[in-house]
Order: sequence, then structure tokens, then C-alpha cells
Amino acid sequence: MSSFSDFHTQKGYELAAQNQLTAAMEDYLEMICRLCEDEGYTRVHLLAQHLNVKPSSASKMSDHLKELGLVDAEKYGCISPTETGLALGKYLLYRHSLLNRFLCLLNHTESELEQVERIEHFIDERTIRNIAVLVEQLEAGK
Repeated sequence: MSSFSDFHTQKGYELAAQNQLTAAMEDYLEMICRLCEDEGYTRVHLLAQHLNVKPSSASKMSDHLKELGLVDAEKYGCISPTETGLALGKYLLYRHSLLNRFLCLLNHTESELEQVERIEHFIDERTIRNIAVLVEQLEAGK
């Protein structure tokens, strides 16, 4: 049983984990990889449009992701994931898709986009692997 000293606020858990990527950075990288699937690159204005943010915000975040070695980006120009960024982006896309499938099965719906966007950053890889097994079992039993 957990003691009261084991509990933290959401911010407390985030600080304890000291993840290099914030939830917002993950959202941007995920969308960059989604937009780059066809042509291998995207542009700041498209990224901003798809995330419903200002182009200046998309440009600033692209610069942060570039500093982390996750994307190659030109100021207000083309953005493409690096090899490292693409590997992480593929995982983020997989996680998103899996959680959407799981929640749709659970709730008997066609899309759970908002709920997935709210929770995807807080589930670790072990839990994702276990959800994948459960989803496969649930889909096989349909």
C-alpha cells in the first residue's frame, strides 16, 4: 500500500521524471512526423495550421526540436525529422493510434481524439506494450 509521502502533483511527477521532452514537444514532433509521411518534409505554416497555433509558435518549437537534434528546420521554411526524431516520432504516432483504438473499443466510438491527446503523454512504454496486448485480444474477440 502506498504511503501519503508517495503521492505527488502532476507537476511533481513531471519534475521527478525530468523528461527531456515536454508534452508540447511530443505533440509537435508527432505532427511533424505525421505531415512528413508523404513528402519527407513539412512547412511551418502547415504545422501551425494542423496544431491550431500561430506560425511564430510553430517556428519557435521547431527551433527547440532542432536544438535537441530531433528535426532539421529552416527559419519559416522546411522542417523534417532527423533519424532520431523519426524513430521517436514513429513511436509517438504508434502510441497515439494504439490509445485511440483502445479507447474506441472501450467506449464503442469511432474516434477519441481529445481524450487521447489529453492522456498520451502520461503513459509509459511498459503500459503501452500491455495495452497493445489487450487491444489485440479485444479485437480478436470481436
